[in-house]
This record gives sequence, C-alpha cells and structure tokens, in this order.
Amino acid sequence: MKGLYFQPSSTNEEITFLFQERDTLPVTDDNFVKLQVKACALSPINTKLLAEMKMEKDLFPVGREVAGIVLDVGSKVSFFQPDDEVVGILPLDSEAPGLCEVTQVHEHYLVHKPEKVSWTEAAGAIRDGVRACTALYYLSHLSPGKSVLIMDGASAFGTIAIQLAHHRGAKVISTACSLEDKQHLERIRPSIARVIDVSNGKVHVAESCLEETGGLGVDIVIDAGVRLYSKDDEPAVKLQLPHKHDIITLLGVGGHWVTTEENLQLDPPDSHCLFLKGATVAFLNDEVWNLSNAQQGKYLCILKDVMDKLSAGIFRPLLDEPIPLYEAKASMEIVQKNQERKKQVVQF
Repeated sequence: MKGLYFQPSSTNEEITFLFQERDTLPVTDDNFVKLQVKACALSPINTKLLAEMKMEKDLFPVGREVAGIVLDVGSKVSFFQPDDEVVGILPLDSEAPGLCEVTQVHEHYLVHKPEKVSWTEAAGAIRDGVRACTALYYLSHLSPGKSVLIMDGASAFGTIAIQLAHHRGAKVISTACSLEDKQHLERIRPSIARVIDVSNGKVHVAESCLEETGGLGVDIVIDAGVRLYSKDDEPAVKLQLPHKHDIITLLGVGGHWVTTEENLQLDPPDSHCLFLKGATVAFLNDEVWNLSNAQQGKYLCILKDVMDKLSAGIFRPLLDEPIPLYEAKASMEIVQKNQERKKQVVQF
C-alpha cells in the first residue's frame, strides 16, 4: 500500500515528494479510527511551522483533508462505528498520510459527512471552510449589515468566505487579480457589492472601498497578505497586494482587520491610527485549532458547522476536476508553489 510523503531539504525551503510503500496498519489504537480514504484535498505544506514546532523527520506524510468510510474503530471510540461516512483534517503530527488508500486518525479530528455531500466536495471544502468560519465568526464577529472586504475573492478560500459573509447578511466587496477572477466574482449570487480589479495596478483599493461605503470605511477586512514596504523593496509576487497603510485607511471605526501576514509589522503611527479608530488586528493562523488541544470541542463544532452549511447549499467550494492518486505527486509540486487557484482533490 503506497502513501505520499515529502522529504525536506536542509534549509526547509525546498521539499521533495515521493511515494513510499507502507506496512499494513496495525490494530486500531484505543481512540483511533481506521479510514478508507475516498477523497483527499491538497494544500501547501508549511515547512516553516513544522520546523518551529520541532517536528523533525526524514519523511513527513502528505494529505490532511480527508473524507472516507470508517473500516474499524478503537475500543474507546465513542462517536463512530464501522461504515460511517466521515470527513476531517488530520493533525500536524499525524504519522499516516491522507494520500493513501487507508489511513488512521484520532476520532476528535473527524465529523460525520452529510449524505448529500460528495466525497470530493467534503474533502475540498473542509479546510477553507474552517478558515472562513474562523475569520468571519470568531475573529471578526460578523453580523448582518456589516461591510466586508475580502481580498482575492476568486481564490478557493475567498470564494467560500464571500458566500458565508453573504449568508450572514453582509455587504461584500472583493478584489480581483485578473480578468478571469473578475468574471468569476461577477457570477457569484447574490452579487458582490463591488469588485475591485487590481490587475493593472491603477486602481486604489482604499479609495474604492471608501467610495463604496460613503467615506465610512469597511467594518471587516480579510486580507490575502499585505505589502509592508515600498514596491521597490518587495518581491514581485507581492506587488499586487495592498500596502498595510491602505488597509488601515479603509478600515472604519471599530473595524476588524483579519490578516494572513504572519510577519506583520506595525509602526507607532500605524498603531496610533488603529487606536483612534478603535480598530483591532487578528491573525488568521490555519493551524490555530490544531495547535490547541484544549479547544477540540469548539473545533469539532466548526467542522460540523462547515459540513451542515455545505449540505444546505449555503456555499459551494471552488474545485478543480478530481485527479487520481498517481497524479498526486505532480499536483502537490504545483500546489506547493501556490500556482493553483482551484482546490485540487485526489479521488480514490
């Protein structure tokens, strides 16, 4: 039985993906579930975080967003039984890859998959759904009537965040990085209040948002990264991103800025401006629930909420065509470079 693994380099900047033969899984441990994987979504691997967590191995398992059928359960498992259909996210320290026909996972990382949800939809939506719920409900406390700016809304994450914000009755503004992205956003229903095309570099995001909100500013901003320095000092991949000053400028009084920029630097004038507005900054860490065992109950509630909303048709994930396992290595190499817009899902 083959599984996909990655081998980090000495600098952790480049990694090599390879298939490895795995031994037959042992009898299921007390709180673990043996899972026949039906679909596994692909997401970039944060090698920097693994190094910070002192997780040092020769080979790391690949594939964490899984959906499948329970084959066997440990003696202390209380939530599942054989033949249950489940979905979940394997923890960072998982010994078994999700990109394998059979894997093993602790029951506290799984929830039941609704019958109406397909395997590929379940695996492809679970991670971005958790991120969107975390950003909108837990970090920014979204409520009806609020205005929300979602940067790069045509991404897999942005598409789900837009739909969930609409569901809560928010007024949504989004940015598009290309003509294709703009067309995708304009097809979303209910329609977005304003699509800001930043592909040519001539449109000012802050001015557009202030114009749309009558000069009041937006209540919530969810970025996709920001520029911290001048354009001359930033790498090319960041040139389409707004500057941190633009985000602060377009925030309204009492606004919430949810950032994915882990190295955000705010100078005293930036902090003073946020202070005058009574605004807050929160960090959207993909692994925040994974790193806090004390929050497992809340995490399971979020997983279930994501599946319930997916089943009810409140949102639909942005998925590419499913791929077979033998193409997973090549696909992961592309995903790791952040060159895919749609979510890649391996179907077994």
